[in-house]
Amino acid sequence: MTPVDELTSRFRDVGLRVTPQRQVIFRLLDGNVEHPTVEALYDAARAEMPTISLKTVYQTVHELEDLGEVHLLHVGTGSVRVDPNVEHPHHHMICTQCGRVRDVVVDVAGLRVPAAARAGFAVADVQVHFRGVCAECAGASEV
Repeated sequence: MTPVDELTSRFRDVGLRVTPQRQVIFRLLDGNVEHPTVEALYDAARAEMPTISLKTVYQTVHELEDLGEVHLLHVGTGSVRVDPNVEHPHHHMICTQCGRVRDVVVDVAGLRVPAAARAGFAVADVQVHFRGVCAECAGASEV
């Protein structure tokens, strides 16, 4: 994701207001590798700014997505996840016990959909999700 000060300028350049609430969200996402749910992002923002609304957080992450600053992930954990790592192509590993999401780089260049199966469908994106149990959860179940 773009650094906070540049993101502030970018929002203004496209005619979006830069409110203190949005600045809190920008700051919370800057360098974040945890893939927070929107609700977790809201809770963290509310700790800094008790008056922020969940609607503001959702609106801001959707605007960030429209600007290409984040990806919103639907990985089957019940909540939308925010991925600010848009600079490098990657996929995700998802823990089926705790819901933790981690980036993983996988070469999918050779992955092809057979022509007969495409039936004129133009593939624009590939998302690979590996599901399993993270080391922390695996260790906890061994105790």
